[in-house]
Amino acid sequence: MVILNSTQIGNKLQRIASEIFERHADSGQLILAGINNKGYLMASDLSQRLKAIGKKDIRLGRLKLNPAKPLETRAELDIPVDQLSGKVVIVVDDVANSGRTLFFAMQPMMEVLLKSLEICVLIERMHKSYPVSVDYVGLRLATTVKQNIEVAFSEDVPVEAGLI
Repeated sequence: MVILNSTQIGNKLQRIASEIFERHADSGQLILAGINNKGYLMASDLSQRLKAIGKKDIRLGRLKLNPAKPLETRAELDIPVDQLSGKVVIVVDDVANSGRTLFFAMQPMMEVLLKSLEICVLIERMHKSYPVSVDYVGLRLATTVKQNIEVAFSEDVPVEAGLI
């Protein structure tokens, strides 16, 4: 079942970009850290939208971790951790399910003092098992525990979100 089509996703991402801009227009460099592939693609899309609005000082990074086995290998950010000090960091992913992936993705940011650490997702499910609060969200959705949400991408752009 389709939850969001490409037009709706574009509208949600534009609104999120506007919210981020309003909150951080004068914050200096903004770091968008996308989780794995889909989070990184969303962070890249948001970066372009923010630049179009007027936020020019944006750094895009990729967070790599194994969501199925987060304790086996530590989350890694492709930006040196010391360069995060005093910065606004927004962790970006496509869907927040239990909160576990987001929780473990924040490990690298715990090594320095940031200006702020925020979370952005396109879709947030309301079944959190970990203490994660999402700051920017396109759609909050109550689902059953057995249902899953999948965001499909085409040419690096999110085109559809569906309930499985």
